[in-house]
Amino acid sequence: MTLDLLIKGGNVVFRDGVRTVDIGIKNEKISCIAEHISEDAKEVIEANGQYVMPGMIDTHVHISEPGRTEWEGFETGSKALAAGGTTSYVEMPLNALPATINKEALGLKLDAASNQNYVDYAFYGGLVPENLDKLEELADAGVLAFKAFMSDITSDIPDDFTNVDDYTLYKGMQKLAELDQLLCIHAENPSVTSKLAEEMVREGRTTAMDYVESRPIFTEVDAVQRAILFAKETGCKLHFVHISTSEAIQEILKARDVGVDVTVESCPHYFAMSAEQVEEIGPRAKCQPPLRKAKDQEKLWDELLNGNIDWLTSDHSPCTEDLKQGNIFEAWGGISGAQNNVDLMFDLAVKQRGLPVHKFVDLIATNPAERFNLTNKGEIAVSKDADIILVDPNQSYVVKREDLYYKNKHSAYEGRQIDCRVTKTIVRGNVVFDLDKGIVGNPIGKLISAK
Repeated sequence: MTLDLLIKGGNVVFRDGVRTVDIGIKNEKISCIAEHISEDAKEVIEANGQYVMPGMIDTHVHISEPGRTEWEGFETGSKALAAGGTTSYVEMPLNALPATINKEALGLKLDAASNQNYVDYAFYGGLVPENLDKLEELADAGVLAFKAFMSDITSDIPDDFTNVDDYTLYKGMQKLAELDQLLCIHAENPSVTSKLAEEMVREGRTTAMDYVESRPIFTEVDAVQRAILFAKETGCKLHFVHISTSEAIQEILKARDVGVDVTVESCPHYFAMSAEQVEEIGPRAKCQPPLRKAKDQEKLWDELLNGNIDWLTSDHSPCTEDLKQGNIFEAWGGISGAQNNVDLMFDLAVKQRGLPVHKFVDLIATNPAERFNLTNKGEIAVSKDADIILVDPNQSYVVKREDLYYKNKHSAYEGRQIDCRVTKTIVRGNVVFDLDKGIVGNPIGKLISAK
């Protein structure tokens, strides 16, 4: 048998640890794993002691195509994901126009994404007040899960996304439980955060720290508690996105202990930057929930290192650079982060804080694959998709604007040194990113559908 690709001499990360072995790939799948593979191969990669691990599965990405394609498109967004070590992603139902809240809008997104992605991709459906009768058609069309906002979304643009009220959340959870669908929730109490923001702007308090104070920790905890209560009543499977506080995670753990089917993610920016740094970085570091103070960030690190966070996502939420101007209350709230997930968190968590590398792989690949039923992805094993990345822990680089693949080349990490580097990204046996060559070949990403 002639292999399509042979990866030799890598420190391969398995679910139970790391072993130096070779990996053979045939017909887009991992076909063999052994200490030494002697079969011929069309292409050989010498891993030279680098870590060889499953590619990241980023379940929280905003691509703004169609409708706001000037913010980000599938081509540029997937290039950035590939360069950052992501091999599959799930795209959020908002920021594009129309929002993905019915079958017709999903069809527009499917058409826009076709033949543009360098990595595999899937879609969410949205839960909003006007589409309770559209949830089943979205599920039947193959969305992987659903997304709802408990925080305030203000837009006067037709077909834009809107947040849920309590009635919509309750009735939506009832329906999604019937359909056996997962609901992902942005949890913040909007009545408090919006009024605090109005108060601060009215008083001329528009510093970065004022913005943080306008979205206090208890507003995240309150929304988490309310969503958990609804989940207990309805039996809906629940996932909390981009949780920023230890206090909220502790509420989620309590719910899990009493039988609620609930998981939780956080994002690299909550670990890499603190609220005290936002004034210097500026609106590029604005997000919701906000970056937390250093003392609260340390508590979040404890949750991660203790295994209480299920996985990591980028929450890549790009925009044009002009939308990041003005004071922090006026600027667009979202961080462009898709290109710096794996390397940044490997540096911070594995190298600096001693997280075992196989636990790191759980956070970026194995756990989201299991939650989203991606049975062919998420680990290095025979018969799995050959979604593989090479990570060199001994390389360092500085994040520079000109190296970013985003349509709008700005990032909160500009100027930051990262002491780790993704050197290759392989999607189903195809090299799509090489550190020396950049993006390789044509878009080969395939749609992942629940159907």
